[in-house]
Amino acid sequence: MAEATLAGTRAPSGHPQQSRGAVPQPPRGATPQGSRRALRAVWALPPVALLGLVFLYPLALVVRQSLTPDNGGGAFDAYSAVFASHAFREALGTTVWLALAATAGCLLLGFTLALIIAFVPFPGAKAVARFIDVFLSFPSFLITLALLFIYGTVGMANGLWTDVLGGTEGPFHFLTTPWGVLLAEITYFTPFVMRPLLAAFSQLDTAQLEVAAGLGARPARIVRQVILPEALPALAAGGSLVLVMCLNEFGIVLFTGAKGVTTLPMLVYGKAILESDYPAACVVAVVNIAISIGLFGLYRVVGKRAGA
Repeated sequence: MAEATLAGTRAPSGHPQQSRGAVPQPPRGATPQGSRRALRAVWALPPVALLGLVFLYPLALVVRQSLTPDNGGGAFDAYSAVFASHAFREALGTTVWLALAATAGCLLLGFTLALIIAFVPFPGAKAVARFIDVFLSFPSFLITLALLFIYGTVGMANGLWTDVLGGTEGPFHFLTTPWGVLLAEITYFTPFVMRPLLAAFSQLDTAQLEVAAGLGARPARIVRQVILPEALPALAAGGSLVLVMCLNEFGIVLFTGAKGVTTLPMLVYGKAILESDYPAACVVAVVNIAISIGLFGLYRVVGKRAGA
């Protein structure tokens, strides 16, 4: 009875008495989760501020200059003038068709080379696959410079032609044309397609290939019905990335010396550096950034679905 009486005794506040070993509860609103969130917010402020200062602030200045130029005029006068110019429309068309053509070429060449490296046994296949990773770190102008040594006006191909046939000059002058820019972009960006393809091929179940071959399927049919469906996500991710990078490529166009090829980055360079027309340059830059951000968002969506 005494124990029951003690158990039912209540404190003056009306609550049951707590045992001596009970842990006091924290006051409402002061949960550990809330404290951790506040601490994360405090630690995130310095990098976010640095990011805004280094990247977002210059971008905001470009947008502001395009809307309110220092030389006066309305908010969208610079946009109207740029959109109405023939140079901008031509540069936009050149940028789009070069990017699409280079992406298509990279997809076709990259898929073929990745197939050979992954499924055709030959000595040095692993070394070639490792070299693909190293190739991704090369600057774009280095590839263009190598092509100039081979196909330039005084390059190896023209020199061999004149030595053999005795002509005054060789026939290879395409590097200064859009086709030269296209060749350089395909050469440089193809490894960006091959890398995700090789990763996808390494995870492919070889039993499916053995079963298809055992049933009498030819190599072309195996590629079309077994390998290609598995490679589609990697192809989409690599192609999206190449498309974004081709739209913003500047070094290849500049180093090839293709004077008749004007892309959006080259137009920005011409307006800002050569003509000192900064409002027009900022307008073209804003358009280029908007296209790039849209395509990068597409690349991220495709990359998540592909598991890249």
